[in-house]
Amino acid sequence: MKQHSALTQGIILCHCCKKPAPIQDDKTTCPRCGTRLHRRKPHSIAYTWALLLASMIMLLPANLLPIMTFRSLGQGDPATIMQGVMQLLDHGLLGIAFVVLAASIIIPILKIVGLIILLLTVQLGWTTNMRQKMLMYHFVEWIGRWSMLDIFVVAILAAIVQLGNLASVTGNTGATAFAAAVIFTMLAANCFDTRLIWDKHLEQLEVFP
Repeated sequence: MKQHSALTQGIILCHCCKKPAPIQDDKTTCPRCGTRLHRRKPHSIAYTWALLLASMIMLLPANLLPIMTFRSLGQGDPATIMQGVMQLLDHGLLGIAFVVLAASIIIPILKIVGLIILLLTVQLGWTTNMRQKMLMYHFVEWIGRWSMLDIFVVAILAAIVQLGNLASVTGNTGATAFAAAVIFTMLAANCFDTRLIWDKHLEQLEVFP
């Protein structure tokens, strides 16, 4: 039994107001809001790869440059993400250390690996485990909301822990680089068109000529 998509039936969804509309040519506009309609997001794969590579590049200075300086009793040096985690552990801040580690190391790696798998799925025509890949995309999109959590932690600590020579926290250049990396991954996830995954699946089912 053949499977069909809205596109094969000549129907497209407006990406602005979400109204289904019949598509006639490349200049078709939404009858509700007037937005130019596209069968798929233009240059979705190229834009996603570009933003993903930019994110990976920014993760290098984010992990190599100091992200914060934690001073206690007048002593302390700028620390990278891992050094900051160790300093937080040394001061008994286990919960904050875990948040910084998860948001700075684990989550970015999961997001990048997930997006790479989705991009290769489209470009190499992988059509197995389709539903799992859609769940992966939704996970990447959802987890992006929490990617700036460690930046917020550093900002809150910098605002609260200001006790002169007793204790203080200040943000450093690495935090800026990490924020840029997070923004690039969020934009990459937004640029990726998940419908391309199903297009490949339908092509193999000989729906498209």
